[in-house]
Amino acid sequence: MATMTIRVPNDRHERLRQLAKYRGISVNKLMEEFSTIGLAQFDAELRFRALASKGSPGRALAVLDELDAAFGRTKRSA
Repeated sequence: MATMTIRVPNDRHERLRQLAKYRGISVNKLMEEFSTIGLAQFDAELRFRALASKGSPGRALAVLDELDAAFGRTKRSA
């Protein structure tokens, strides 16, 4: 396991300490959780972009039109 030093303003560090205490975990564990969430979001975006690059804009707009119709919204213009 690697060790990493980060610099944050003192007021933010105090708020992070309070949050960790509220959750009953260490600041280290809190940062581990935050990094896991950030990486999961990044991975999801990469997967989305990869799938989107293979998709059809026309078909995507058609699906959105179907959703709009299902929810009683007006049709999109292409």
